[in-house]
Amino acid sequence: MTIRTIAIAAGVALLTAGAALTLQAKQFGGPANCNGLPTAGELHVLLAAAPGQGGSAGGLFNGTRMWGAVVNRDGELCAASTSTVDPTQVWPGSQAIAKAKAYTANAFSLDTFALSTARLYTFTQPGRSLNSLGQSNPFDPDALAPPSGANGGERQINGGMIFFGGGLPLYKDGKIVGGLGVSGDTSCADHEIAKRVRNAAGMNPAGGATADDITYTVPDGASAFTHPKCINTWRNGIQLAGSEQPAVGY
Repeated sequence: MTIRTIAIAAGVALLTAGAALTLQAKQFGGPANCNGLPTAGELHVLLAAAPGQGGSAGGLFNGTRMWGAVVNRDGELCAASTSTVDPTQVWPGSQAIAKAKAYTANAFSLDTFALSTARLYTFTQPGRSLNSLGQSNPFDPDALAPPSGANGGERQINGGMIFFGGGLPLYKDGKIVGGLGVSGDTSCADHEIAKRVRNAAGMNPAGGATADDITYTVPDGASAFTHPKCINTWRNGIQLAGSEQPAVGY
């Protein structure tokens, strides 16, 4: 093969790679349709106000140190924010969890079927029917913002599967329009704060704020939708008896 032939082949390869990248940008790089969903600034206000609405949220911090995220119906990240002015005072690991909860709640809910991430807990445990569901849509680390909390994952599908409290679908005029994820406390407290944020935003499903509420064996009875209790568990402003079970057999 001559040097000229090698050069031509290399040029064709580069052009092909460039075309593939251009196609990918056209498919996935457009602006997200976030009309009607909370902006990052609005989400911050909703998160900051939620602990003071409806009594204690329980957990470790009463829901005062939260990451929140909103995705649209396509799963694209529309907004992310913390409840605190200083994002570094919220667990850094909660950012990815909040974004994954938003993605999960939106991914498995419909106009007529609101499914919170809390209600997926039992289905996804070992030996249950959806045990491997978490492997289906891994989280994209490119969706993470730096410790400052600025940007990170905007207009992209971050993915991620989370199966405990804190993720809720969002509705407008009876239609699902996206998902909300909240993380930064116990999973039970995360759910309570998410519920308050969705309610304050006026984005509940047709069945109301508690249509996809978290349920516990006591007092609700065991079912396929049951979630375990956490440390200092509260629901709708009422403290529930029982707590996270102590370790055994170590």
